[in-house]
Parts: sequence; C-alpha cells; structure tokens
Amino acid sequence: MDSGIKGVMIAIVDYQMGNLRSVQRAFLRAGYESIVTDEPRLLAEADKVILPGVGAFADAMQQLRERELIEPLQTVANSGTPLLGICLGLQLLFDQSYENGSHSGLGIIPGEVVPFQNLPTDCKIPHMGWNQLERRKSCPLFDGIPSEAYFYFVHSYYVVPEEKNIVTTETDYSGHFVSMISRDNIFATQFHPEKSQQAGLQMLRNFAALPSL
Repeated sequence: MDSGIKGVMIAIVDYQMGNLRSVQRAFLRAGYESIVTDEPRLLAEADKVILPGVGAFADAMQQLRERELIEPLQTVANSGTPLLGICLGLQLLFDQSYENGSHSGLGIIPGEVVPFQNLPTDCKIPHMGWNQLERRKSCPLFDGIPSEAYFYFVHSYYVVPEEKNIVTTETDYSGHFVSMISRDNIFATQFHPEKSQQAGLQMLRNFAALPSL
C-alpha cells in the first residue's frame, strides 16, 4: 500500500455519495496522495480519515449501512485518528437529521441537523456560494489562513450541536449557523475546503499534518 506523499496514509470513505474524487484531487494539490476506499481494514490502518459527502442524509446512511461502514467509522472517531467530515460528512456525525423525515446518524456528535427556515427572500435555499467564517475558538486547521478568508458552501441544512464548546466557527446567513466543529481528533466543516481555493488547500494541509491522539 502506497502511504502517500510525506508518508501519510489518508483514506477517503467511499460510500457513493458525491465529491470523493474532487476531495482526492484537492489533497493532491495540497501535496498529499490519498486513497478512496470502502474497506474497514484500510480505514483502521489510515493515519487520517475523510468522510465527505453530497446528497441526502437518509440515502447516505443507507449506503454506509450497506457497506458495513458505520461501526468502523465510530471506531475511527474513538481511536484518536484524525477524522475530517465535509458538508454531508459533518451532518452524518450527528445523532439525528430532520431532512425529509427523521433519520438517525452515526451518533458520534450529540445534536441534530435541521433545515434553514423563515429566511428573507434575498437568502436563497440552498445556501450556495462564498461566505466567511466567524471563529469561536482556536483550531490548528486555521494555521496560515487569514481570518477574513472566504470558503465555499452548498447546503440546505445545518447542525445544532448539544455541546457548545465544540463550535469552532459560525457563519452569518440572515442569522448565524454552525459552520465548523472540532472535538479532540474530530473536525468537520459545513463548507467545502476542496472547493475553497488556497484557503481550503491550506486547511487540508493542516489536517494532513495533525498528529494522532
């Protein structure tokens, strides 16, 4: 197994939901090779694990169940291995989503996923495009990234964590929503670092350089 540039094995979870190859290409631009896999053994062996995703919450959980990836992901989250959720991958970490009904998530982070509601007419759903992050606590993933940097979003739902101390950034879209969380070895973003140009690439570099806990 090729451990990748700089000797780091980065595994991107393949569950047939969205932006796997764009994440892989972004890591390559950031200076790191990665593998796309649905093999639990490789997730357990990886130095870093990425849970990306675009699409519907219920469909994503069904794909994870069919590939028997739920327990391996929970194990990774509890192992100290750095784990990065992106967009739908952030939402899947939570207990419950109310996207087209009520659906259980991975249960790694206490809280729920809810829709944008009662937005003014100039705020479209999905929230799509570039927006800034308001940092609520320090995080190593922001090393070398200007505080005024913009990141790219595409989403109609957002997370509401029970534990407020994990909120890393919020973003204003006619009101503030949580746009990034971090807790121990777990990091997750509602925005897409892989689509966020130089700021996003720097964030991926910072993640790849993290030590295991």
